[in-house]
Amino acid sequence: MKTTIAFLALTVVGCSALSNPVIKTMAQGMSLLKPVFSVEAKLQAAVLGANVDETIVSSEIEALTKKNKVLIYTYGLSPFSSEAVALLDASGFEYTKIELGAEWFLLGPEASVKRVALSKMVENGATSLPKVFIGGKCIGGCSELATLADNGELSLLMSQAKVSKKGQGKKSFFQ
Repeated sequence: MKTTIAFLALTVVGCSALSNPVIKTMAQGMSLLKPVFSVEAKLQAAVLGANVDETIVSSEIEALTKKNKVLIYTYGLSPFSSEAVALLDASGFEYTKIELGAEWFLLGPEASVKRVALSKMVENGATSLPKVFIGGKCIGGCSELATLADNGELSLLMSQAKVSKKGQGKKSFFQ
């Protein structure tokens, strides 16, 4: 009974260890719009990021994915990004979050190019965010992260990548 009440309470405030089924379903459905978003992202990057060197942007992403065991690129107003961040928070593992902008249509030159560069690092080429990297490998976005969390593989991946639990890597003043 206590477990059920605790689960319901966590679900109401959006802190469930399991993914939000509505957001997960919507994230899976976004793949239908992938061709439209791909054209839009490339056009936006070409127009806004004409003076941005894609090689430098890609190198920066690569360096950050090597430096951070878990890295997530997000949009601040995206429900998919918010859900992915909530899943990472619920996992208890440390991660680094980089917000490209509030939403795709508000991106500046470098962030527009970065969005396209990130799409090249995921198998399906999706230009949507979030993009989650674990152990230097892009596992995808919200839908993929939710699946890993739901089936218990997220903790395994985090352990394999030697990701610390929050607060675990910090020593107290007296140690």
